[in-house]
Amino acid sequence: MKLETPYALLAELTHRCPLRCPYCSNPVDLVRRSQEMDTESWKSLLKQAADMGILQVHFSGGEPTARKDIEELVAYADECGLYTNLITSGVLSDDDQIHRLARAGLAHVQISIQDSDTENGDWIAGFPGAQQKKLALAKSVDEAGLALTINAVIHRQNIDRVDRMIDLAVSMQAQRVEVANVQYYGWGIQNRPYLMPTIKQLEIMDQVVKRKIVELKGAITIDYVVPDYYARRPKACMNGWGQRFINITPEGYALPCHAAETIPELEFDNVRDTPLSKIWADSQAFNRFRGTEWMPEPCQSCDQREIDWGGCRCQALALTGAAENTDPVCELAPGHAQVLLTALEDSRDIEVDFDYRKFSRPDTARS
Repeated sequence: MKLETPYALLAELTHRCPLRCPYCSNPVDLVRRSQEMDTESWKSLLKQAADMGILQVHFSGGEPTARKDIEELVAYADECGLYTNLITSGVLSDDDQIHRLARAGLAHVQISIQDSDTENGDWIAGFPGAQQKKLALAKSVDEAGLALTINAVIHRQNIDRVDRMIDLAVSMQAQRVEVANVQYYGWGIQNRPYLMPTIKQLEIMDQVVKRKIVELKGAITIDYVVPDYYARRPKACMNGWGQRFINITPEGYALPCHAAETIPELEFDNVRDTPLSKIWADSQAFNRFRGTEWMPEPCQSCDQREIDWGGCRCQALALTGAAENTDPVCELAPGHAQVLLTALEDSRDIEVDFDYRKFSRPDTARS
């Protein structure tokens, strides 16, 4: 297949974060502050990305504003001609910093919310006062003239208020809200029994969100995808493995997706040792599941193979034990029945018992 130019770079500047969300997609073994790439290394990477033709950089983490050089990196990315987006929890930044970031060239901010209910939102985040800080930051983003997306992370503990979470995004003056159903890898898969909604909850959510899309047309854009475990066909994860997207970890490893390190057979190159363009074209990790030649049946003969690109490799590994298997959320997959059984088993009504000690960051923003 023809190798396309990637259009987006996800720059995970740090794994440090004051929140303790039990669905966090970061690795279970977090990168410590001492292992993070320094400012000049990130600048070199941003220049390489722009030279390759990459259009967007998404500054993420952890919490990217835990980095003292975030404003410098945003300014340099803008200087390189990259569209800049800040993906933030919204609890470490303030009005002054948002206006400084806007002057530095920041174009867009994405703020996550855990619930419409303040008390429950703070409980899910493991951070008292988180909700009020998010609301205040959204106001600053609006006043600074920046575009705003709200990422509403949906799971069993808040799904019954999805309509109010969408309304909250509207009140925060967001142009877009992502109804982001939890993905089950990283921390999420460890807490899946407490996060997996029941089928009844999902049926109601589906009706509610589709109604909201119609009601709020013109007021806000609602991005919504059916949760994987209950879908009939898989989504095109990352728009196809190794086709349009590069993820950079805090210590500089280049990944085809942010959960790719869960696949033990893959070898990841580091941007401190190898040029980004060479990694994109030649690395074992990016080429392993690129295109369609690697696909097993029934993917190989499927007329959707260049639409869904085989679905999610990390999900295939988590649910079948092998990343090269057909994504089992597909109704044609040999393991599809097991996905349904897993969903039913994990959607039982059980008492919530998140062990927040497992989610305490070993190296917080104050370290």
